[in-house]
This record gives sequence, structure tokens and C-alpha cells, in this order.
Amino acid sequence: MRTKGRTTGQDIYGSEPRRRSPWGVLALVMLSGIALMRNGIDVGIGPPQPAVAASLGKHAGETFLPVPLEPLPYSPPARVRVSTIKVDAPIMDVGLDEKGWIAAPPPQDPNLAGWYQNGVAPGQRGTAVLVGHVDNQAGPAVFYGLGSVKPGHVVEVPRLDGRTAVFEVYGVEVFAKNDFPGVRVYGDTGSPELRVITCGGGYSKAHGYDANVVVFARMVSTR
Repeated sequence: MRTKGRTTGQDIYGSEPRRRSPWGVLALVMLSGIALMRNGIDVGIGPPQPAVAASLGKHAGETFLPVPLEPLPYSPPARVRVSTIKVDAPIMDVGLDEKGWIAAPPPQDPNLAGWYQNGVAPGQRGTAVLVGHVDNQAGPAVFYGLGSVKPGHVVEVPRLDGRTAVFEVYGVEVFAKNDFPGVRVYGDTGSPELRVITCGGGYSKAHGYDANVVVFARMVSTR
């Protein structure tokens, strides 16, 4: 099994926390994007898609003014909360599948998100990545409403060390899976950032969704 759930945290905390070296593995993901639900529900009206006004005003890879916040030390995330779309979900570790895509959590649990464990932790300097299904065979899943998130909305990520990293959304975009801009999405901006990703775009029963919805956010506070 390519993903590993977290129930006790014993695989994370030992005598010393494991250090992440994201670029060694993220390089494998740069050209592929996220392999989430390819066989969602066959409905005429799909999940919300980002409005044009919600798109980034500039490429995510361009330089932004640094956030005047001290990055947090390494600690895995425990939950993700997006109150504007009523998301409050536990997080499990995910890695890469056999095709080099970031794997998704098991689709049987609709309220479960995944953290790409070979990257940085939310709150560390760099770009942390959370993923989740938009739907499953039974109906909407954890990130069904992600396409309706707008700049200024907040994503909270409670961590296993008891700290919470608070991120503010600054852009939402849809990228075709066959032309996924890995550097734009995963690149290090010099500040603690977060990407939340699910499926989107067009859907067919034969091929599933043909795009990914990507939320871009930067850390604005901690508690």
C-alpha cells in the first residue's frame, strides 16, 4: 500500500524528528500533478470550479514579498480546516504512486485529506502540499467545494506539535492534468506556503476528471 495512515504518530516521533528533503522527490512530481479521483460520480452538475476573478493575478512562481513570519519547525499536520466550505478533516500521510503522481487517500473515507510526506510540513519554509478527493462513488468528498474558495479565505492546519499554521488564500486555478505546471505549483517562494489540490475540470466516465483545482495560500499567522 502506497499510503500510510497516522493513528499514534509513532512513525513520526522518535528520538529526533525526521528531516524532509522535498526536492529530491518533488522533482518526480513536477511533470505529473495529482492522481486523485479518476472515477467519480457521473452527474450532470459537477463540483464548483474557480471563477475567473479567483485566479492568480500573477504566476505562482514569481517573487512575492516575504511574509514577516518566522517559519515553524518540522511537525506533521493533523487536520485541515476551511470554514468557508465546511471542511474539517483529519490528515494522513501520502507519497507517490507507481506512475509518479502524488497519491490520494483511500476514496472509501470521504472526509480524509492527505499530506505529501516527502515535502515540507505546513508552516515550514517552503511549499507544503495537501490533497484530497473531490468525490467518490457515493457522492461528494472532502474537497468537493474547493473550487469555490476565494482569495482572502483562510485554511487552518493544526499540527501534531500542538501548533496551528494559518494560511490565507491568494489564488485558485485549474490546471489540465496533461499540462500541469509543477514549478508554479510546488516551487519554493521563500516563505511558508500551502497548496491544497483536488480534481476538477471536465469529467468523463472513461477517464475521470481532466484537471486539478489548486489553491495557493501563504502563512499569515500561527497559534
